[in-house]
Amino acid sequence: MTIELKQASKVTRGITHIKPTSLVLETGHFNVLLGQTGSGKTSLIKLMAGLDPLASGEIWMDGQNVSKLSTQKRNISLVHQFFVNYPQMTVYDNIASPLRVAGMAKSEIQGRVEEAADILQLRPMLHRRPHELSGGQQQRCALARAIAKESRAVFLDEPLANLDYKLREELREQLPELFAGRGAVVVYATSEPEEALLLGGSTALMEDGSVSQFGVTADIYRNPASLTAARVFSDPPINAARVTKTGDQAQLDTGARWTLSGPAAALPDGAYTMAIRPHHVTPVPAGTDYVKLSGKVLVTELSGSESSAHFELGTDGWVSLAHGVHPYEVGEAHDFYMDASRAYYFSQDGRLVA
Repeated sequence: MTIELKQASKVTRGITHIKPTSLVLETGHFNVLLGQTGSGKTSLIKLMAGLDPLASGEIWMDGQNVSKLSTQKRNISLVHQFFVNYPQMTVYDNIASPLRVAGMAKSEIQGRVEEAADILQLRPMLHRRPHELSGGQQQRCALARAIAKESRAVFLDEPLANLDYKLREELREQLPELFAGRGAVVVYATSEPEEALLLGGSTALMEDGSVSQFGVTADIYRNPASLTAARVFSDPPINAARVTKTGDQAQLDTGARWTLSGPAAALPDGAYTMAIRPHHVTPVPAGTDYVKLSGKVLVTELSGSESSAHFELGTDGWVSLAHGVHPYEVGEAHDFYMDASRAYYFSQDGRLVA
């Protein structure tokens, strides 16, 4: 089973929401759409689900052109970030609803509903109504409905966004197991890079209605093809600054200098954009070859066992993310240390060059 987009686009009242996009999504792993709010994730899902019409191009499912088929005829399931359940129905009836619409036999419906309920730990709640469930249980009900339907494609549009932290962690770990071996193409939209990494599989990085890069999730994280891709796949935001290369030396506009090695050393002399993720900029040097930076601390945050500091580096805003609790004084200058061996170098048009 595959979903293939062939130059598919979406235009509403003259506004382009999805630029012509070609993409092949396969079964056997999660296919993640990663991008910030407004990047086009939901619009792309609606196109694939048949909820919105194509402006151009085609959508194929398992070798069949479904571009003009209704949502019902595409045999898909869609789980939103909001708990979409029928309030007047019991959990059992909510899970069974698409099966009844399909005209399935009562005995088969019961078997599928009970199997899905067991997988999602909902068996004791089958006779309750949605308002009697917690938020996590309501979302489990929506997921159970998608599993029971045994669709060709399952679209999960930020399904954990409205759950509390503990429930999100719990369901996030379970999701790959829930859909493993079911033969459906699973598409998962999220704005969180960490979530994409945890789910694995393949990821399409989205920005401004287009896919900037698509491939194995871990590979894209390690090797972003462009500065745009690097920015989408970084939270906190990736640090970037103009750098000048002369010989084997690189220098920031602030004066910080270091010796280049590997592919970066072989680049032609000139101006580039250097980018480095926040966890490679720390308040304490972890090696003798770390590059010393200094900047005024603007904001500090403590999250669990990590400390982050937003600081000025020349005219750029940078972020340091480090393990442990570190003393920062907002408004004061502080030294930071960059592991330059972890830096990416991009050409002036944003392409990765080293």
